[in-house]
Amino acid sequence: MTPVLSVQREDFDVAAELDALAVSAGDVGAVASFVGLCRSEGGRLAGLELEHYPGMAEAEIERVVAEAASRFDLLGATVIHRFGLLQPGERIVLVATAAGHRGAALEATTFIMDFLKTRAPFWKREHLQGGGLGPWVEASTTDALAERRWE
Repeated sequence: MTPVLSVQREDFDVAAELDALAVSAGDVGAVASFVGLCRSEGGRLAGLELEHYPGMAEAEIERVVAEAASRFDLLGATVIHRFGLLQPGERIVLVATAAGHRGAALEATTFIMDFLKTRAPFWKREHLQGGGLGPWVEASTTDALAERRWE
């Protein structure tokens, strides 16, 4: 399996990515996906700035996907993570997996997303309505707990 991995500024076409994954992965029984979106936090945010550590972010995503592939017998995977200033409603991340059965695809997608939230070197900073800058977003306890369930 050769996964499609990208850290990019540009938006992506979810349907096209899912179609490409299903076709390239071979004898697929299921494709599962997760798309993360930028929230407005109840109208408080004008946007979210995402930064990453080039090279290290891609390498960590590759490690997480390789672990998921061996653990869940994946036939294919696509992970696209954006960076830059994103507006509410814009796509941030796509995690999609292909497997012989739905359970493996669903679990692998959740596994990859749980580890991206805790291991991949991405940082988020809030841009507030009215032009001010908010804080850099801290990792949440919920994300750490989600990762621990895979031990």
